[in-house]
Amino acid sequence: MTDLELVDRFQKGDESAFNELVLRYKEKVYWTARRFLQNHDDADEVVQQSFLKAYVGLKNFRSDSGVFTWLYRIAVNTALNVLRKQRTKEFFRLDELTRESSPESDRPDEQYERKEERALIDEAVHQLPEKQRAVFVLRYYDQLSYEEIAVILKTSVGGLKANYFHAMRKIEEYVRRAHGS
Repeated sequence: MTDLELVDRFQKGDESAFNELVLRYKEKVYWTARRFLQNHDDADEVVQQSFLKAYVGLKNFRSDSGVFTWLYRIAVNTALNVLRKQRTKEFFRLDELTRESSPESDRPDEQYERKEERALIDEAVHQLPEKQRAVFVLRYYDQLSYEEIAVILKTSVGGLKANYFHAMRKIEEYVRRAHGS
C-alpha cells in the first residue's frame, strides 16, 4: 500500500493506517533526529513528538509533497526546536567524515590521529551557524537533494547551495588552521 493510500485510509478513520506509517518511517526519523542531537533519549523524544504532530496534522495533509518529506520536515523542525531550547553547543557528530577502517589493520598511532581528526571536525562543525549546520547534515549525511532540503527548511535551493558551500569551506579552513597550514 502506498503512503498516500495509507493517508487516505487514516483520514477516513482507519487508525491502523497511521500505525503502518509509523512503522514504515520511525527508524529514518529517529536517525535524522539522532544526527542532530547526538543523544538517544533526546532523539527518541523528537521521534515521539514528530509522530504526535503528524498524527494531529495528518487529517489536513495535502499531497503537495510526499508523506516522508512532510514527516522529515516535522522531524527536522522538532529537532531544531529542541536544540534551541537546550542551547546546546553540540549539534551532531561527524564520525563519518573521516575514513573508518578496521582497528586491527591500523597502527595505534593511526587510530589516535583519526580520533583527533574526528574531534577537530566536530569542533569545526560546532562553529558553523545553525542554518549551515542543518543544510550540511541534511545534504552530507542524509544525501537529500537540494530540492528536498528546500521543502524541509522552507527556503530556496540557491540559498541552500550557498550555505552548503560556505559550511564546507569553513570546515576545511578550520581543519587547515588547526594543522598550521
